[in-house]
Amino acid sequence: MSRNVDDLRNIAVCGHGSAGKTSLVDHLLVKTGAVSGNPNVDDGNSICDFDEEEKHHKHSIEAAITHLEHGGKFLTLIDTPGYPDLIGQTIGALRGVDNALICIDGHAGIKVNTRRVWKESGERGLGRVLCITKCDDQNLDLAALMETIQEVFGPQCVLFNVPLGAGDDVKGVASTVTPPSDVSDAVLDVADLSEKAIETIIEVDDEVMEKYFEGEIPGPQQLMELAKRGIAEGSLTPVVCVSAKKDVGLTELLDLLTAVTLTPADVERTATKDGDTVTLKADPNAPLAAQVFRTRIDPFVQKLSFIRVISGTLKKDDTVATPEDRKGMKVAQLLRVQADKTEPVDEAGPGEIVAIAKAETLHTGTSLGEVQLPAIKFPRPMVGLAVSPKSRGDETKLSSSLHKLAEEDPTIHVEHDEETHETVLTGMSELHLQLIQERLKRRDHVEIETHDPKIPYRETITQNGEGMYRHKKQSGGAGQFAEVHIRMYPFPEGVAVEDFATKERFPQLKNVHYHEASNFLWVDTVVGGSIPGNFMPAIEKGFLERITNGVIAGCKVQDVCVEVHFGKDHPVDSNETAFKMAASKAFAEVFQKSKPSLLEPMVNLHITVPADNVGDVSSDLAGRRGQMVGMDSAGGGMTTVEAKAPLGEVTTYARTLSSMTGGQGSYSMEFAGYETVPGNVQAEILANAKLKEDEE
Repeated sequence: MSRNVDDLRNIAVCGHGSAGKTSLVDHLLVKTGAVSGNPNVDDGNSICDFDEEEKHHKHSIEAAITHLEHGGKFLTLIDTPGYPDLIGQTIGALRGVDNALICIDGHAGIKVNTRRVWKESGERGLGRVLCITKCDDQNLDLAALMETIQEVFGPQCVLFNVPLGAGDDVKGVASTVTPPSDVSDAVLDVADLSEKAIETIIEVDDEVMEKYFEGEIPGPQQLMELAKRGIAEGSLTPVVCVSAKKDVGLTELLDLLTAVTLTPADVERTATKDGDTVTLKADPNAPLAAQVFRTRIDPFVQKLSFIRVISGTLKKDDTVATPEDRKGMKVAQLLRVQADKTEPVDEAGPGEIVAIAKAETLHTGTSLGEVQLPAIKFPRPMVGLAVSPKSRGDETKLSSSLHKLAEEDPTIHVEHDEETHETVLTGMSELHLQLIQERLKRRDHVEIETHDPKIPYRETITQNGEGMYRHKKQSGGAGQFAEVHIRMYPFPEGVAVEDFATKERFPQLKNVHYHEASNFLWVDTVVGGSIPGNFMPAIEKGFLERITNGVIAGCKVQDVCVEVHFGKDHPVDSNETAFKMAASKAFAEVFQKSKPSLLEPMVNLHITVPADNVGDVSSDLAGRRGQMVGMDSAGGGMTTVEAKAPLGEVTTYARTLSSMTGGQGSYSMEFAGYETVPGNVQAEILANAKLKEDEE
């Protein structure tokens, strides 16, 4: 039987690397009796970090789903990786929950991924609680850290408890909402903090606030109810202190999570049905609406699809609709997951998280039911490697293994380059690609050879062009004949097809064909049957083949419009192959006449460094053709630099930043778009492409 929605709490435990997230979840599981033992990340027996790579590196690589019970509530905690390179795992987890517990290392403070998960969880309307970990650290300056937290995240962040005792002498925490009688060992003034906390909590209710200032203080239960409203509205962010190692603040954290975090009914979710937007309710009797937010393939090649039920009830042996199978997919088995362990369940209601095994039609982001839930937007991977198996004969095995990795992590892309016959593996960073290689070797027993990162340059044109190509071949028997006349135009990204392909621009417009992946538009304005309509699909194939293979440097073409306006055929010798060839050649020749140009991928960089290193960062960026576009204080003597740079110049930036800052710097990057390559750089790229072509 499914659980009552009001008794469920779904929480992603997130933050920057080494903030103690995994240790915190491990200790909470043990404390509540959900698991037994003495798990420890450093000893390699963590509950959440059960994968071999995680044990080796001593940090999380995948999101781990766990659950526990406390105070009559059922809490699902998803432990997420902390390194920006693995943000895809966190983004997927945030789709499956209603709250984010954002961990901040008491000594290291706010770092780049702390900001990222704060932003991501806020955009999703999740309830947010900040957790200061390692409060037994000798160097913890709680007052300074809170000043930084409020500076970065806002004044609505207030302490809900403070440590009693400092460093190794910490012995507990004291509530600031309902202070105990003895707070003599508190590291900060509890009375002052209590006033600030209560005043922030009651801001959500004018009547309660009015009574408060008249001397009527709300009781503990009412304060918790108001705090939950404040969290839902974003006017309150509780900040709590814990030390997992010393079992300090853990019970208080569990009490708070059960009392004030949002239930599945508190977070509004919408979907589309038949083109209309519908609001989903956490009602077990409503039509089913659920979504896959994570995919995992275990060592026994059992694919697990982790499902968050939004509305309705998902039952074992049910047949449910999916976008790929409208007739329905039978749910053979439902599983409750505890890290790497599973147990069968018969059904799951709104807010519950379960897994389905071996469902090949399910992928991360797939909706279950008659509605379509919003897609999960993952960052675009930008750092590529050409890969091949070390051992001959492992090509098929490698292909299968890479497919599994891409299934598990949507920030991994695998693409086969038809021209170079290379398999290109693209990930978020050098570290991400290194972890992928380790997993291939350990799990799938495939070792690979890699080549330099492949930068995804693009080709485009900067002016209009016109021309034709006649393909004629006669070698006994039936020949080949096709003639295609085209005009070519720059088609800027972001311009709507209907605004470009107008009757004013193309008076003889008949058909429009748009390919979003390359922002390629081609229009058919042929009149009088100079090209029979049955050859138009072959012409399209010729264009697409040339777009894939490139013209001037072997890079994909984008942002181009082609108008097919005239041609000739032969009643005997014309066929699809001839028109495909003519279209490809016509495209290449006119492209060359249209002032072709190379585009390079640009990335936005968010770089957090000690304030003293900002000058070093600026100088280094200038040498990489990058530029600073903004700068903010990150608190604690740190500064966050916002910058933009060509991807090709920052593929190894992690090494440089570590060297510049003595290991104190961190960064994240995201795709920003394509820009024209400077002339001198373009000449070098074209020369290298020509050299490679001559060698082949």
